[in-house]
Amino acid sequence: MMAGNWIAADWPAPANIIAGTTTKEIEFAELGLHGEPCWLSQVHGNTVVAADAYDVPPDADGSVGRCRDRICVIRTADCLPVLLCAVDASCIGAAHAGWRGLAAGVIENTVEKMAAADTELMAWLGPAISQPCFEVGGEVRDAFVRTDAAAVDCFEVNDRGRYQADLYALAQQRLRQAGVAKVYGGDLCTYSDSKRFFSYRRDADCGRMISFIALK
Repeated sequence: MMAGNWIAADWPAPANIIAGTTTKEIEFAELGLHGEPCWLSQVHGNTVVAADAYDVPPDADGSVGRCRDRICVIRTADCLPVLLCAVDASCIGAAHAGWRGLAAGVIENTVEKMAAADTELMAWLGPAISQPCFEVGGEVRDAFVRTDAAAVDCFEVNDRGRYQADLYALAQQRLRQAGVAKVYGGDLCTYSDSKRFFSYRRDADCGRMISFIALK
């Protein structure tokens, strides 16, 4: 769902949660959100931190928050932003799931950090590069398949002997395995939609979209 020049997460989240992704046409500050964003120094890893106003952005690829004065944010330009919340709005989270972080378990670590065993979680998958546009080598496929044989279904061999990787399907697998059954989104391609999205593979010298989740 478009909301001005940003895309609102299309999911049945509690009414006091606001979440979505900016496009090329708007700066994050223009959204006028209440709260302090938790900026991260994203390193394509699996470290998840508590959402806070750090003096120096921590080396991390996920954050989890529980109060209204913090916003979980992720910067992407082809990698997959995963936004999560508890169905009772007791906690929120965001993960930067490029293929390296995804293979390393950033989604699982974010779910664990949310520690929501007594309540259900739901997830929204924001804009990312789609399978037809995401060619990878065998080493990427191997990184997933050696820990989960089912991941083989998320790769299609192409006529160059390489693979088209489905980040969305890989994330959906990881979320289900982590106990998150309610998963939404996954239908936007950063590479093919040049009007709305930055794409590192299309243009390495590009900006970044900001995916965010906050408690109103």
